[in-house]
Amino acid sequence: MNAEQIIKEKQGTIIDVRTPNEFMGGNVAGSINIPLQEIQLRMDELKKLNQPLVLCCASGNRSGQATHFLSQQGIECCNGGSWLDVNYYQSQTI
Repeated sequence: MNAEQIIKEKQGTIIDVRTPNEFMGGNVAGSINIPLQEIQLRMDELKKLNQPLVLCCASGNRSGQATHFLSQQGIECCNGGSWLDVNYYQSQTI
């Protein structure tokens, strides 16, 4: 299942891996900010979230890194790319 399907079917959790300052400048409604550098430290929290996780950032690069790491840890997730794309997909569900 891809990010667009997950979001449109209102499944999973949206995780934004940008910095807190970037997140405060605009984000997807209902998303959770867990900066890329904190992913390893917050594994217990991530494992408790409704999966699959849809990861996003500014361009898709950092969320791609997070997706790769979390997949190796057995967490069901996908790279949603830019938070603007994820925001667009979510706007289609309303």
